[in-house]
Amino acid sequence: MLALMQLLFRYGFLNFQSIPLALNDWQYLLLVLATVMIAAGGYVINNIMDQATDNDNKPNQVVVGKSISEVTAYNVYFFVTVLGVSTGFYLSNVIAKPGFAAIFIVISATLYLYATSLKQMLLVGNFVVALLLAFSVIIIGVFDLLPVINPENKIVMADLFSILLDYAIFAFVINFIREIVKDLEDVNGDYNQGMNTLPIALGIQRTSKVVLGLSIIPLVMVIFYIKTYIFANDLYFATLYALIFIVAPLIYFAVKMADAKKSQDFHHLSTVLKLIILSGLFSIAIVTYNILHHA
Repeated sequence: MLALMQLLFRYGFLNFQSIPLALNDWQYLLLVLATVMIAAGGYVINNIMDQATDNDNKPNQVVVGKSISEVTAYNVYFFVTVLGVSTGFYLSNVIAKPGFAAIFIVISATLYLYATSLKQMLLVGNFVVALLLAFSVIIIGVFDLLPVINPENKIVMADLFSILLDYAIFAFVINFIREIVKDLEDVNGDYNQGMNTLPIALGIQRTSKVVLGLSIIPLVMVIFYIKTYIFANDLYFATLYALIFIVAPLIYFAVKMADAKKSQDFHHLSTVLKLIILSGLFSIAIVTYNILHHA
C-alpha cells in the first residue's frame, strides 16, 4: 500500500504537472524501496516483540516463533532496515542534501521504539504509527520537489506541497482512528500482556463512542474538500468517485461503529478504514485524470 501510494503520487499526479522533479524514474523507485524496506523492518520488529500478544489475539496468524525463528526474524529486520537507511543515504546525496539521511534513521529508530515501548503508552503508539504513514506522503515532496524549488516556480511548488499535505492529514486521521479500532479488536490479548491502550483505559463501550465521534472528523473534512476544491471546479467525475468510494464508506463505518461490540466487528471496521485509505490514494489519480479530461 505504501509503494502503491508513492507510485500513484508520482505517476498519477506529479508527472502531469509542468514542473521539474529532483529524482529520475529509477531514483524515485529507490525512494519507494527505502520507504517500504524501513516500513517492513518496523513490521518485523513489531512481530518479534508482539509474539505473546499475537498468540492471544490471533494464534493462527503468528509467524515469528512458528513459521520462522526469532533469530531469522531479527536477521530480516536488520537486513531490510539497513537496506532502507542506506538507500535513503544515497538518495540524500543524489539531491545534494546529505543531512536528509537523518530522516530515514529517525523513522527507523521511531519504529523500533514503537515496537519496544511506545505502543504500551496510552494513545502514543497510535499517534506515532499514524504520523509515520502521513510522513510517507510528505517525504515525496521533500525528495522530489524541495530540491528543485526556485523563485520562478515556488508558488506552484507551494500549491503542490499543499496538496500532498492535505492527503497526509487525511491519511493521518484515518490511520489514527484505525489504530484505535485495532486496539478494540485486540483488547483481550493486550490486557493479558499489561498494555495500556484506550479500550483498556476506558472500556470497549466508551472507546467505541470516542471512535464514532472521531469518525465525523474525516467525513466533514472530505465533504468540505470535495465542495471547495473538486465540485467547485466542475470535476464531476472526481466528485462522484469521492462520494461513492470515500464519503459513503465513511458513513458506513460510522453506522457500523455505533453497533460494533465483538472482535470480528472491529476487524471488519479496520478493513473498511484500510479500503478508505486506498480509495483516498486513488483519488489523486482520478482528480488528475478529470482535470486533464475536463481541460
